[in-house]
Formats: sequence, structure tokens, C-alpha cells
Amino acid sequence: MTEKVVTRFAPSPTGFMHAGSVRTALYAWLWAKKNNGTFILRIEDTDKEREVSGSALHIMKSLQWLGLNWDEGPYFQSERLPIYKKWGEKLIKTGHAYPDGNALRFKIPEKKRYHWQDLVYGDLSAGPEALDDFILIKSDGYPTYNFAHIVDDIEMSVTHVMRGEEFISSTPKFLSLYEALHITPPHFATLPVILGRNGKKKLSKRDGAKDLLEYHEEGYLPDAFINFLALLGWNPGDEREIFTREELVRTFELEKIQKSGARMSEDKLNWINKEHLKKLPKEEIKKNILENLPKDMQNPKLVPVIFERISKWGDVRVLAGAGELDFFFKSPVFPKEKLLYKGMRAEQIITNLKTAIRVLQEISESNFTTEKVKEALMTLADKLPSRGELLHPVRMALSGLDQSPDPFTIAEILGKNETIERLQKAI
Repeated sequence: MTEKVVTRFAPSPTGFMHAGSVRTALYAWLWAKKNNGTFILRIEDTDKEREVSGSALHIMKSLQWLGLNWDEGPYFQSERLPIYKKWGEKLIKTGHAYPDGNALRFKIPEKKRYHWQDLVYGDLSAGPEALDDFILIKSDGYPTYNFAHIVDDIEMSVTHVMRGEEFISSTPKFLSLYEALHITPPHFATLPVILGRNGKKKLSKRDGAKDLLEYHEEGYLPDAFINFLALLGWNPGDEREIFTREELVRTFELEKIQKSGARMSEDKLNWINKEHLKKLPKEEIKKNILENLPKDMQNPKLVPVIFERISKWGDVRVLAGAGELDFFFKSPVFPKEKLLYKGMRAEQIITNLKTAIRVLQEISESNFTTEKVKEALMTLADKLPSRGELLHPVRMALSGLDQSPDPFTIAEILGKNETIERLQKAI
């Protein structure tokens, strides 16, 4: 490729940023980085009626969270009105534009079928039914999207335009304008639609589309979210699913973008995020888990237990808020019949718990580790018809929960005295 690659992300500041718009930014960013090119941020704010206050800043914060830093910009179209006026005058001089009321309208040179090559979809065409004279500059002095984005792409030397399939039908209008200006259009890459959770309809707010910064607040890692987004419509050509940012830049090819829609799956996002969490240094994992716990729960011994049960940092707050960690800090209260295991008699349960207390008392306080507790209790459990006859009541006595970390881990975190006290209380 001899030309310098220039891509752009050009959102309208009309509300929140969801996965679809951010994926467009990601693919444009990846292609620029792969080719040592330039990635431009341009805010298309010429539709003042639809503009939402604070949206432009929100867009920038979203990109910055993901580390999709722009090389040029942000450019604001509302600050570039003289440029559009200059290009409008060019078209008037060549007979390709005319005043219509207080607006400026483009005169379609010829109603014909246009054919063009799309880097994802291949040969595309649309007929003359898409072609009618259209407004370039409105009566309020602001350009229309159809005019402004083309002028900006020309002025900014954009070489590759990533966009959704909804723009295919408008492409003849764009091509006729490029033709009238005697300028070669950029390369177009049409991106597949992102589908909602049911895989049938386009992702929308009604179907659970979230604002990007909600994912930030929920504690997803930027690199994991980028990894997930990249795979929503792009396939590396092999079985790999976990990528670092650098690996994505190296591997990304426009030709490997798929045509079919990709389903937004938070289960998949959670799995990818957990895989990225596993790669973090232990100190960073510890720091983030403790920071997300209430002050009175910040016990470093809980870190491995919590880490097993989360896929993002926000899950720590959820676990704590739901009371699922309370048993580490106060003795559980539960009906005694919950100690029973598969029809066993209460007398047998009491006998088993007494035996457990006896062997645990033999372990010194300083040696009261998960491994030592497990060794002692499993030696007993293996002698019974079913291990559950011992392990179930011990787990229940320590946690009060049917689903909890294993009793050996709980015992180490509680310490010898508290463990034995809870077992005695259960008898």
C-alpha cells in the first residue's frame, strides 16, 4: 500500500455511545495503527436540533477509557462553516449547485446506476432511484451530513471510511458528488450490524444496549472490552479468541471483517474479561479487589476466594452488597435441619462434627492452612460412606450457605478459634 492510511471516527453528539459506534472507532483505529497511519476524531455537530449537551465530551471520555487515542482532532464541523461555504461556491461555479430558497442544493449530473468496490462486501451497486437533487447547505448556514462529511474527508485526506450498512443506499449520492468535484472517493468498508442478545434484531437501547461508560463503571478492563469488540464482526482466521491490543493491531485485516451480523453477548464479554484478569499481576488483582470492598471487609485473605467468583471488578461490589461475604465476618444463623445430608440422622451429623473438631484442634494456630485443614478433614471424610456426610455439615456450620467456597479455604480465612467455635455452635 503506497498511500498513507488516514481513517476517521465521526460520531454525531446526539446521545450515548454504544457498542456499534465504538466498534466503528475501533476498526478505524486498528487499521490506522496497523499501517502507521493517522486516526482522526471528528465531531459531526451540524444538526443542532438533535445535539445533546455534553455528548461530545462523553464521546471523548469513552474513547480515552478504551485507549483509542486520536492523532488529529477533535474537529468540530460547526467550527468549519467557511470551508463548506467555499466548496459550495465551487459547485455553483461548475453548475453543480443552485440556490433553493435560502438553502443550497446539489444538482445531480446524471441519474444512473453506480457500481463500487467495498472492502468487506465486494462489488456493490445502487440504482438511479437513490438519486435526487439534495440539499448541501441548509437555510441556517449549516451543511447537511451528505455534504459536510465528504468535504471533511477530502480536506483531511481520509483514505478509508468504515461505516454501517445503512449507508449503502446513500452511496450513489456521495459518488455523484465526488464525481462533480473530480475527486476519487476513499475506500469504503461496510461493517456488519451488531445484533441484540436474541440475535434477531439490531442492538438498541430497548434490547439492552448500554452506554460504553457503563461498562467502565462495571469494572471491565479496557483491553478486554477492545478484544471483545474486535471479535464482534471480525475473525482472525484461526481459533484464537484472546488478544492483547498489540496482537490485534498486528492481526487485523479489513478483508477478515464478516458480512453477517454479530450477536452482542455479555456472557462472552465476561469470559473474555476474566481471561484478561487472569493475566494481571497478583498485586494488581489484590489492589482492585480490596478497593471494591467496603472498608470493614478489606481482608487480603479473601482475595483468592473472591477472584474465583468474579469476571469483572464490579462483581466484587455485587458480592459484598448481596451479603455473600458476610459469613466471613459474623457467625451464620440457619435452621439446624440444614446440617443434615441426604436423610442422615441428626445424631450421626453431631458425631461427625465432633470428630472434625477433635482433628482440627490438633492443628496448631500457625499451621492452620487450607492444605492442612483439607488433609485432616479429607482423611476423616474418606472413611465415611459419602464424603458429603462430613463436608456438608462442616461447610454449613462455617458459612450457612449451600453454595460457598470450600470449607478448607473458609477455615483458613476464619482462623482456628473461629472455625472451631462455629462447629461447636452447630452441634
